[in-house]
Amino acid sequence: MKKDVKKVVLAYSGGLDTSIILKWLQDEFNCEVVTFTADIGQGEELEPARKKALQLGIKPENIFIEDLKEEFVRDYVFPMFRANTIYEGEYLLGTSIARPLIAKRQAQIAALTGADAVSHGATGKGNDQIRFELGYLSMNSDLTIIAPWREWDLNSREKLLAYAQKNGITIEKKGNKSPYSMDANLLHISYEGLVLEDPNAKPEDDMWRWTCSPKDAPDESEAIEIEYEKGDPVTLNGTRLSPATMLKTLNDLGGKHGIGRIDIVENRFVGMKSRGCYETPGGTIMLKAHRAIESITLDREAAHFKDELMPRYATTIYNGFWFAPEREMMQAAIDKSQENVNGKVKLELYKGNVTVVGRSSEKNNLFNAEFCTFEEDEVYNQKDAGGFIKLNALRFIISGKNRRAHEKR
Repeated sequence: MKKDVKKVVLAYSGGLDTSIILKWLQDEFNCEVVTFTADIGQGEELEPARKKALQLGIKPENIFIEDLKEEFVRDYVFPMFRANTIYEGEYLLGTSIARPLIAKRQAQIAALTGADAVSHGATGKGNDQIRFELGYLSMNSDLTIIAPWREWDLNSREKLLAYAQKNGITIEKKGNKSPYSMDANLLHISYEGLVLEDPNAKPEDDMWRWTCSPKDAPDESEAIEIEYEKGDPVTLNGTRLSPATMLKTLNDLGGKHGIGRIDIVENRFVGMKSRGCYETPGGTIMLKAHRAIESITLDREAAHFKDELMPRYATTIYNGFWFAPEREMMQAAIDKSQENVNGKVKLELYKGNVTVVGRSSEKNNLFNAEFCTFEEDEVYNQKDAGGFIKLNALRFIISGKNRRAHEKR
């Protein structure tokens, strides 16, 4: 049964798919459409999205194009990186972490414009439909959600192109073959489809857009220094940078040195396996640097507890539960752990590698050379270790005595 919709806010990129969705919403629901285009650092000129929306009959006051780069990095990327978050050992969650912000702002624009529905361009096979819709429902469960890919019969590229041609939607040619399915923001760029649908096929060299091949990277390493305050990077080589500028600068440095490429098969929340390639140059550098500063500022058990918590935290974000109470509970614990994560990390970037070459903390350094030196010291009595070892072995001693006693019978 078709929903009765008066006004819908569409997450709109200006590309072919969302332009087709825009026209389909107008035709199918006979409703007013509001377009929302978020600038989260995807590196594309966004004004063409305004022009295309106007061409498709959208009123100027119903076109929202907003710069969310600083909010994205400050309130989403940095909190996630405080946890050293990695999904299934490799994925730095570049797409996953962007969806909650877009969904939140979409719902806010719906309230601002009096819209009663929201719509997105995610397919019925992927994770993004879940991430968007969990975000909408957490903001306003009264909103009607329209997911065209689950409702229409335009289920092939040929049908989409025919619909676009019939309705006068501009089709931009990109060479002789279809492009990869790509998603980009200030944290990463992802690639799916085409040759990547065979997990045994090597990606084409010209697929990668942000990083050079490590083989072609400079033959000289580059040294950088990142300063951290409460777990967040704040200065690069002595210059204080905003969150978005920090990540953009690290992306440029990492890309120059071929850092941050991965090719993985991941387990989607919907149940299938998916092969994707990702470039996350700045994030790869930040992860290495953050673990380095934590190594001298975090208590051992706090660090180990964080490492135990991280896979659950990563899965929570991957599956779309950014606004869930369990994510907020974990975030509170993670943020508490970062109160003393202050100091500087020196790194070298070279042909795809990030190497830590130094770390220091003026106020929160738990590394005490007097205790760990191989030379003579006056602060640690090595004889104390004997009792420590024996107490930790007490359960083995008791079980061993019990076992031997039964063996003699």
